[in-house]
Amino acid sequence: MNIENWWPLLDSSTQQWLINNNGDVVPASILDQITALAGHPTADTSWVGSNVPEEFYLADEAIDWIEKIANDEDSESE
Repeated sequence: MNIENWWPLLDSSTQQWLINNNGDVVPASILDQITALAGHPTADTSWVGSNVPEEFYLADEAIDWIEKIANDEDSESE
């Protein structure tokens, strides 16, 4: 499932955390909410960045998408 699909299903406080901390390590509690909606991430999941045992990051593409949302830009346009 792409970020465009699970983002609107997140609660507003989780969305706000992701906007405020865009590019930072995603805490387990936030990742748990995402995976409850999108399923467990795999290496080929588009929104997955580096994923090491203690740290999870969103992919650059997902970070850019969130930045566009934060700036009230259309997520489909360049």
